[in-house]
Amino acid sequence: MVAATGPDGRPPTRVESARMTAEHRKILHVDMDAFYASVEQRDDTSLRGRAVVVGGSPDGRGVVAAASYEARRYGIHSAMPAARAIRLCPDAVFIRPRFDVYRAISRQIRAIFFDYTALVEPLSLDEAYLDVTDTPGFEGSATRVAHTIRARVREETGLTCSAGVSYNKFLAKQASDLDKPDGLTVITPDQGAAFVADLPVGRFHGVGRATEARMHGLGIHTGADLRQWDLVALQQAFGKRAPFYYGIARGIDERPVQPVRERKSVGSETTFRRDLAARADMLAALEPLAAKVAASLAEKGLQARTLTLKVKYADFEQITRRRTGRLPMREAADMLPVLDVLLEETDVDRRAVRLLGVTASGLEARDLEAGRQMALL
Repeated sequence: MVAATGPDGRPPTRVESARMTAEHRKILHVDMDAFYASVEQRDDTSLRGRAVVVGGSPDGRGVVAAASYEARRYGIHSAMPAARAIRLCPDAVFIRPRFDVYRAISRQIRAIFFDYTALVEPLSLDEAYLDVTDTPGFEGSATRVAHTIRARVREETGLTCSAGVSYNKFLAKQASDLDKPDGLTVITPDQGAAFVADLPVGRFHGVGRATEARMHGLGIHTGADLRQWDLVALQQAFGKRAPFYYGIARGIDERPVQPVRERKSVGSETTFRRDLAARADMLAALEPLAAKVAASLAEKGLQARTLTLKVKYADFEQITRRRTGRLPMREAADMLPVLDVLLEETDVDRRAVRLLGVTASGLEARDLEAGRQMALL
């Protein structure tokens, strides 16, 4: 057996070895296009071509859960207060979410994925990673697999999806965002490092607003800037996340696609473009988060005993408040009263908020008898 060598004939470094191993993988990220809104437009032809907002109400209550591409042209996006969405587009059509329908379609789409690989890692109802490295046929082309999957999704559901193809999860997800809607983008191993070099650090996996601001303060604005830092300096600045940042700046992401994971919690969070100061707006913003958590629990046949509220204030201070109930929680309606109480245990009445999150834990299989008792109550 001939030993692998680096580009100049010497033994490869750890980074080069990781790259050579990773570059043999073929990863897809498949993301449905404006999923909830597209389902509503599919099922009601009168909505096609119109600005559709899923969630919230025409009287300005609630928060946007999803927006069609027609609505996005007006600046409407998820987690936006419905009142603001109305101001941006007075002619928008507001639709009540139908999570049971979205879940059923998600299962249908996932079944298509499993026809091509057992290595499917769902991220939510509308997106997933697929490792198609060992998928037979297609002349070994992950791009052909992606074309086939997209065609089947369209044919069998009447919906479109966008796909990214690359040699790791990070770049596959970035690629799927480049040509939406109904697009397919490939980032090859010899393109990865150059692609990352031009990428703003705010687009990096694991870089939130606080970390992005910290990087900017250190003069790190792009992947090329980040690549100038050695591992020791990054560890001093960012601690345990440093090895990941060091690798990703070079186009390396060794995270595997994980099809089977024991879920210890299910959560959802959102960062607001403008800090929220009114408690009523915060409660409204928690509605779609609770709905998303409830949908995820239902999809997995789980219920939760504990609910955690995450609050990040405008000055980036972050706190959590937690409550464990006597009865299990499974629907958004079970969670919202608890979240209201948890909000009272924070400083939201005196401090603006930039991020809210909801996490359900203490997960267990759904108890049908307990569910019937809760319904009677």
